Amino acid sequence: MAKNRQAVITRKTKETAITVRLNLEGKGRTSVRTGLPFLDHMLTLLGTHGALDLSVAATGDLDVDIHHTNEDVGLVIGAALLKALGDRRGINRFGWAYVPMEEALARVVLDISGRPKLVMRDARRPGRRAAGSGTSYQWTDLEHWLESFARAAKLTIHVDVFAGDDFHHTAEAVFKALARALAQAVRRGGGRPVGVPSSKGMLEK
Repeated sequence: MAKNRQAVITRKTKETAITVRLNLEGKGRTSVRTGLPFLDHMLTLLGTHGALDLSVAATGDLDVDIHHTNEDVGLVIGAALLKALGDRRGINRFGWAYVPMEEALARVVLDISGRPKLVMRDARRPGRRAAGSGTSYQWTDLEHWLESFARAAKLTIHVDVFAGDDFHHTAEAVFKALARALAQAVRRGGGRPVGVPSSKGMLEK
């Protein structure tokens, strides 16, 4: 198995232009510029707490709204993860983490399964948004980013929010938990067999 699992993905449409560089054997170095300051902050957390080297350069039709840029960034990072994982031999495959952020508490459980699925449970999600410099970012935007990421990376992801009154704190807890769960799932070694972690002998691609 090659030690370095890296990928560079570029995607250009009439709506967005995005380049992502990802190194799964990284040290948490990040450079993120999407035009959406709140998403930049969340993706920086993903790289930092997931020990991923992550570079994202994106431009999009933010004069329309944030939808296309938000979605396409999720798709391209997911595609980069899928490529960087390669044959997935020897990975843990499963990952989970609980993360608190002041009054917020989130849990993320994921499976590098080849079967894309996002399940989110949070009864308080309507109306949540982060407002500040730049365009506001809402709970539905966060959910849409995660769905796009899960679809492109072909992950099963369960997100549960147990507490959280402040949207910013809640979103941070979710992204930090995602980062920790992902770091656990992609890790190789630790006494695991070098084969593909599936009774089928393969993971769907």
